[in-house]
Amino acid sequence: MTNALYALALQAAPTMPGWLFPLQLVLIGVVFWFLLIRPQSQARKKHAEMLKNLKKGDDVMTVGGLCGTVRDIKELKDKGEVRVTIETGTAQVIVERSRIVRIGDTVAQGQG
Repeated sequence: MTNALYALALQAAPTMPGWLFPLQLVLIGVVFWFLLIRPQSQARKKHAEMLKNLKKGDDVMTVGGLCGTVRDIKELKDKGEVRVTIETGTAQVIVERSRIVRIGDTVAQGQG
């Protein structure tokens, strides 16, 4: 009896054409690209452009929420890093340039 019901269920199940599954995978990939990958890439380019224009005297905010004014920008050639000295209140803090998320009123979207 169980085998008969199973055979009847297999006959009643709709079949999908062989070309439909690969098409669905491609469409999912396209949606994934436009909703996730492309916006993230654009935000990364905007952030890099913003950091390239960083100069002494700019008001900045770091990822950690530290706000201050840029006092010095130093490139460490042996490590390939750029360190920024930020003056906040009476203290001076040294951070990596990539940790800056805002310069003046310009905010890097998608950072965090």
